[in-house]
Amino acid sequence: MARIVVIDASPLIGLAIVDGLKWLPPLFGTVFLPESVKQEVLPEKEVPGKQAIAQAIAASWLQIWPEPIEPLLEIDLDAGETDCINLGLSRANEVLLIMDERTGRAVAKEKGLFVTGTAAIIGQAKRQGLISSARAVFEKLHDSDFRISTAVINQILASVNE
Repeated sequence: MARIVVIDASPLIGLAIVDGLKWLPPLFGTVFLPESVKQEVLPEKEVPGKQAIAQAIAASWLQIWPEPIEPLLEIDLDAGETDCINLGLSRANEVLLIMDERTGRAVAKEKGLFVTGTAAIIGQAKRQGLISSARAVFEKLHDSDFRISTAVINQILASVNE
């Protein structure tokens, strides 16, 4: 299993919306984000989950990646996704990426990186007893305009017997 967990903006925001950031430390310990992702999730304007994300950074279990990220792969993705993938490539077999965007996930998997997403985190939280209902979490996400495909949701719900 990966020893370094790196999260992109979309899962951070999605988990913050459902009060799920608190699941990350018991599931993974310390979680890292590139500076570019921090700039996406903590902009000058208010965005969903901004306060919860700032609190997670202040609590030190969510940390900004402390080293420069080498541009090993030039790809046409946003800066955060690109940095997450490049960080993963720089430490092959050590990194688990938490990423939702389809194109970014496809590139990461094509390069042999380990990838999971918001839906899978919700499933893990249910299996670990951190939440009582994955279905309720998915409903709350859906109500917030955060989108996860119905097929993915149904797959996770089946895997946790809901």
